Amino acid sequence: MQETPSPVQLAASLLAQEEVIAIPTETVYGLAGNLFSKKAVATIYELKKRPSSNPLIVHVPSLEAAKPLIKEIPDKLLQLANLYWPGPLTLLLEKSDLVPDTITAGSNRVAIRVPNHPITLELLNTINFPLVAPSANPYTRISPTKASHVEAYFGKSLKYILDGGPCNVGLESTIVGIENEQPVIYRKGIISKEEIEKVVGPVIYFTPTNKTTPTPGLAPRHYAPLTAIAIHPRNKIKELYKKGVAVVVLTAEIQDIPLEAQYVLSPSGSLEEAAQHLYEVLHEIDKAGFDLILCEQIPQEGAGAALNDRLQRAAWENNTPSNTSTVGSIN
Repeated sequence: MQETPSPVQLAASLLAQEEVIAIPTETVYGLAGNLFSKKAVATIYELKKRPSSNPLIVHVPSLEAAKPLIKEIPDKLLQLANLYWPGPLTLLLEKSDLVPDTITAGSNRVAIRVPNHPITLELLNTINFPLVAPSANPYTRISPTKASHVEAYFGKSLKYILDGGPCNVGLESTIVGIENEQPVIYRKGIISKEEIEKVVGPVIYFTPTNKTTPTPGLAPRHYAPLTAIAIHPRNKIKELYKKGVAVVVLTAEIQDIPLEAQYVLSPSGSLEEAAQHLYEVLHEIDKAGFDLILCEQIPQEGAGAALNDRLQRAAWENNTPSNTSTVGSIN
């Protein structure tokens, strides 16, 4: 009697057939395909409705596995890889000729990381090719942190969802590279600027232009729920609240607002816990059918910088000149 393949074996078999599946990581769920398969890469872009100018992140099981895909690793980035891989850190590195231009949007640099999820590491060690795996959501929508979120987005359009449980980081990886010998953060993540500077010295944030999209996560509108979202100080939320509005707070409910309308990101006030729950809360609010989300401003230090980045991009359409007070203090 033939043995039933394990979930990882089934996932590996489908990937080897150039299919696209969903995989868990510690950050968010990804839409995964064989880096070297034109069919799989095209399917990922098509499923996500993602512009071809927006590059993909390559996932490998180890630093050694990354080396054939790149020309070199600058010393400072090697220090970061040694410290944070496997983990929620992506490095932007000069690519080798093995990496197709289609996944880098024509750039000579590739975004690459080693995810820290036991199931996906097992998968990456089972197959003999790297994976590209952007977040498993339609372009600009909230990233999925549970298999059920992926199912809700794609249904039967996906051959398989490798269920690894809820993501324990909950925000996309920090992306770091080098510009003119200066370490640069392209996308904020749970590994903060302060933590990176302890390893490599001064770091700057990348300033995007209309001509450049070197990494994912730079679109002005991104990570957005279907429900409109606006960011305000805590005292302002109390003034603005009315029936039909959901309220997202960091650590404690606001008095005189119905508890059923409030969503607490972290009862203990942990920014890391808040990051883990942000997308899950936004998914819940979308399902509940509220008219508007009022979100409390979050402290900017540490993981708060990444949380604010995601909220600002999610609220981008509300960031008109008349609404500058909504987000001005968290730029």
